[in-house]
Amino acid sequence: MALSIGVDVGGTKIAAGVVDDEGKVMARLQKDSPANNRDAIMTTIIDCVNELRAQVEGVATVGVGAAGFVSSDRNTMVSGTNLDWTGVKIGDVVSAGTGLPVVVENDANAAGWAEARFGVGAGRSNVLVVTLGTGVGGAVIIDGRLVRGAAGFAAEIGHITIVPGGRPCGCGLRGCLERYGSGTALGMNGYELARFRPDYAARIIELSGGQVRDISGKAVTMAAREGDAAALECYEQLGDALGQGLADLAAVLDPEVVVLTGGMTEAGAILLEPVTKAFSTYLTARSRRPEIPVLISSSGQDAGLIGAADLARA
Repeated sequence: MALSIGVDVGGTKIAAGVVDDEGKVMARLQKDSPANNRDAIMTTIIDCVNELRAQVEGVATVGVGAAGFVSSDRNTMVSGTNLDWTGVKIGDVVSAGTGLPVVVENDANAAGWAEARFGVGAGRSNVLVVTLGTGVGGAVIIDGRLVRGAAGFAAEIGHITIVPGGRPCGCGLRGCLERYGSGTALGMNGYELARFRPDYAARIIELSGGQVRDISGKAVTMAAREGDAAALECYEQLGDALGQGLADLAAVLDPEVVVLTGGMTEAGAILLEPVTKAFSTYLTARSRRPEIPVLISSSGQDAGLIGAADLARA
C-alpha cells in the first residue's frame, strides 16, 4: 500500500492527512493558516507533514494543494491567492524540511482529481469538475489525466467570459462566469433584486438584518430553502449563467460527467435543478450526444488533501 500525505492550504486553515491508494484518509490534522507570513506558512506545512509521519509509517510522498497559479513543474507558486507566497518554491522548501519528494498542485485541481478518482466521477475517464464557492474554479480530466496546460494554469473555469462587458471581475476582465455563477454572485443577484424590488425581496432583506447592502448568498439560500419566490429567482438567474458556462465547456471538452463541488452545493436541488435545466438548453447537439449528467460531489471537505496526496503518487 502506497501512502502519501496530502496538505490542503487555505487562507484560514491548513488541513493535512495520510491517504492510502484507495483514497482513504488514515490520519489527519488541522492547523490555523498564517496567511500573511510566507515563512510561517511553509513551517506549518512542514510541521503537519512531520507530525503525521510520526503517527503513520510508510509515507513515501507529499502533495500540497495550493490556491493560486502553480508552475508547470509543480514546484513554484507563480501567483498566490489569499496567501503571501508568490514566488516561493514550495516543493523545494517542503522537501528540504521533510526529506520526502513533494508535488505542488492548484487546490481546485487537487480537489477535482479526488472527485474524479474516488468520488461520483470514479470509473470515468473524461470528467469536468466545477468548484462553486466564493468564486468558481475547477479541474479537467481527459483520458484519465489531469489537464494542466503549457504553463500549469489550465481549468480557470471561472474566468471564461459569458457576458461581454458585464460585471467587473477581480482578474481584471469583465463578464466572467465567476461574477454570475458563484456564491458572491448569488448575493449580488439578491442585492440587485432587493434594490429595485424591495417588496418582492422582503424576506431576503429581513434575513440580512434589514439592510440591503448586507445581502449575501447565505441569506438568499436561507430564503430559498423557505420557498421564497425572490430567492428562487436569484437561483434561477445563477443557474442560467452556470448552465451556459458548463455547456460552452462541454462543447469543447465533451466530458462524460460534470461534477459540482464546493460550499454552494449544500443547497442541493435548489442549485442543481436550474443548472441542469440551463445546461440542457444551451448544450450543442444535445439530442445527438450521450447524456452528460450533472452531479453533486460526494468527496466532502477532505477532497483537497486526498487529491493532492494521490497526485503526488503519479
